[in-house]
Amino acid sequence: MNSSEIQMRIASKLQGRSHLMVAFSGGLDSTVLLHALVQLRMQNFPHLQLRAAHVHHGLSRYADLWVDHCKSVCQQWQVPLHVLRVKVDAQRSGVEAAARDARYHAIAGLIGNHETLLTAQHLDDQCETFLLALKRGSGPTGLSAMASHMPFFSTEQIRPLLDISRAQLEEYAASYDLKWVEDDSNQDDRFDRNFLRLRVIPNLRDRWPHFPEAVARSASLCAEQEQLLDELLLDSLQSLMSEDDSLNIEGLLPMSEAKRYALLRRWIACFGVMMPTREQLQRLWHEVATAREDAEPQLQLGKNQVRRYRQHLYLLPPLRSLKTEVIPWDPRESLPLPDGLGELQLGERGICVRAPRSDEAVSIRFVAHGTLRIVGRRHSRPIKKIWQEHNIPPWERERTPMLYYGETLIAALGVFITQEGQGMADRPVWNIHWTKDWM
Repeated sequence: MNSSEIQMRIASKLQGRSHLMVAFSGGLDSTVLLHALVQLRMQNFPHLQLRAAHVHHGLSRYADLWVDHCKSVCQQWQVPLHVLRVKVDAQRSGVEAAARDARYHAIAGLIGNHETLLTAQHLDDQCETFLLALKRGSGPTGLSAMASHMPFFSTEQIRPLLDISRAQLEEYAASYDLKWVEDDSNQDDRFDRNFLRLRVIPNLRDRWPHFPEAVARSASLCAEQEQLLDELLLDSLQSLMSEDDSLNIEGLLPMSEAKRYALLRRWIACFGVMMPTREQLQRLWHEVATAREDAEPQLQLGKNQVRRYRQHLYLLPPLRSLKTEVIPWDPRESLPLPDGLGELQLGERGICVRAPRSDEAVSIRFVAHGTLRIVGRRHSRPIKKIWQEHNIPPWERERTPMLYYGETLIAALGVFITQEGQGMADRPVWNIHWTKDWM
């Protein structure tokens, strides 16, 4: 495959997309990808609008030199470059995974909804990814390896080099006398991917020269089977999911284990989080879904949690505890709530409560205790019973803003008003509107 064929193969993968952002590390793969796009812009596709993003992880002593190299290349090729500096937290998932996560989140903060992210993974990378999934004991989803097209936050990602080998990329680079940087960590075979690249795949290729192509075909067939399952299970999944994206446990009970786990995987995939292992799926079912009725079970999946409430499963993002928050509120201003919960403001809509007296300090908290008498009820009831009557899951009880005058609870916004907060016809009232950002 000559350089022109590689360029046109890349063009065919774009399918008319013209606003492109290239993840540009300065290495061989992304250098060839960016160069090919620049050539296409010059020759056949003048409408292409290119930007490049280089992520500075700070993991190598050469990182600043790589930035300088990328700046020089992009200046020469007239491509705007954005340098994104990130901190890599490897405590939870290891350096490779943490760096990838930091890189993608940084790019997601830069890319526009109208742009498509292009990354430079190639045929040999696909082979490594397949073998890593095989090593983990993955099923068809993992063995599908990397998709050529996939969603990327609010836009999409394309990998236009997946059917092109590293050797072909090296030939392309030589034909244009391209220069690139080499990541010194690529020679460290303590990393699994490097071990495969340096020690395993060369031997496999020596014995079977077309081994990476065969692996790519297997990955493609696995992906095809997964797509078919997605289509066949879509109606079942939709029938089990509620408007709040929770999953009905009772509907899963009569199903075979294979179908149940397949649906659980697809439900989890709706949230874009890391796919659970088989062991985690088993724990999810036995320790959360079918735990004893009076339990409040939960399972950690990476940074997320799966919890159960009233025979439904909920997948929740990391939730910061707000139990100790006491936020004074001057009602002349809107009040931003912590942890992305939205804001409060006075207006002409929302719950109606009595206005505070001059000696009552107004605050917002996220906790209530004891027994309360709420508007519409003749008798007092424990706060736990009130939450249950309003069908509020335990984790949302600690994230519902509660209006206090002094030490007196006036209202749990959006849920109830206490007798102490009831508005009177002959007294000033407040209408408090809660604008939610989080559901």
